[in-house]
Amino acid sequence: MQAIHRGFTLYELLITLGLVAMLGMLAVPAFVTLSAKTRQYTEISALFHAIHRARKTSIVQRREVSLCPSDDGATCAKRTDWSAGWILYYAPDGDDPGDLVVVAHAVADSIRIRANRRAFTLRATVKRATNGTLVVCDSRGRIPPKALVVSFTGRPRVATARPDGTAYSCVH
Repeated sequence: MQAIHRGFTLYELLITLGLVAMLGMLAVPAFVTLSAKTRQYTEISALFHAIHRARKTSIVQRREVSLCPSDDGATCAKRTDWSAGWILYYAPDGDDPGDLVVVAHAVADSIRIRANRRAFTLRATVKRATNGTLVVCDSRGRIPPKALVVSFTGRPRVATARPDGTAYSCVH
């Protein structure tokens, strides 16, 4: 009886490893881009839903509700950089959350958020809300920025370009 040898030759293994390496080199950049887009989408969604919640709460409960940047999840930071995180709170005096924080959110390290406002206050239907724009960027610039635009009625929408057609910028 003759012995049967099964397996791969060195040549076949080298060719297979070479193909796997080439496919890996093609897949890594796509995965990095997909990962950055997912993080950006997650932060935009969190802000979008927080603004909707604030708007609904302000209408139903007839009270002011605000969003502001926060470093510690309890107090507002007096700046337009929202990259550390933000809080949603009932705003009895419109400025200090006190013990009335409803939601605290920490932003992913790879995301930068810049706004043209230090806070967004949503009010019941008789008064207008704070309108403005939050630009959400990848800190390494791997993907284009997107913006969350809040209208004076408190309705948010996602935009990829300004009304004049120019792209949003991550540099302030």
